[in-house]
Amino acid sequence: MTIPSPSVLAPVKLFDMQNAGAPAYRDLEQLYDDLTAAYRKAVKAFHDAGCRYLQIDEVRMVSVADPAFRASRGISDADFAHLIVFFDRLLTDSLRDRPADMTITMHNCRGNFRSRWAAAGGYEPVAERLFNIKGIDGYFLEYDSERAGGFEPLRFLPKSKLAVLGLVTSKTGALEPKDAIKRRLDEASRFVDLDRICLSPQCGFASTEEGNELAEEQQWAKLAFVKEIADEVWGRA
Repeated sequence: MTIPSPSVLAPVKLFDMQNAGAPAYRDLEQLYDDLTAAYRKAVKAFHDAGCRYLQIDEVRMVSVADPAFRASRGISDADFAHLIVFFDRLLTDSLRDRPADMTITMHNCRGNFRSRWAAAGGYEPVAERLFNIKGIDGYFLEYDSERAGGFEPLRFLPKSKLAVLGLVTSKTGALEPKDAIKRRLDEASRFVDLDRICLSPQCGFASTEEGNELAEEQQWAKLAFVKEIADEVWGRA
């Protein structure tokens, strides 16, 4: 099961609740308490229904790392520093009662609407907090273009967690050169052991009903391509 991150429901300008128009909550702490309680209840409900793999779709934490994105929304550097701490706390408290036999991962997205994107920039400004959020076992990371920066932020990934590198784009139908993907996996292994690295498309093929600008057969080809490379790099299961 995949669900939105609780950060999607929190006001971006945390210290000016009026920007939400006529919000139901005037008290940020009350919103925080209700939001984290709702997520803990949801995680338990999914587990009770048989779910053993849950993915959190996180958009805001990497988006606000982009100075241009912050400027377009009036978020100051000071607000950014507070936001990252808040998002860390929000996720940690939302997942604090996670069952021991449930795997929880996080997909970090910078936008995926009709093959377009909304934010750019590497993971460095948020990496230390992002990769140490309690309750997250692995991170799906966009790495299909120069907009995502280098692999250096992976040095903050704890040894107990996995990095799923989205080196194969879901925005276009053309297949990347296989050797180029393998070289990038090798580059990433300088910062995190290869046995803690996985490979995937950079994002979904249809984050919205409009989908991305590639045909269905190209989507299947991308998935086959990822599996083919994984078999060659890590060996067949």
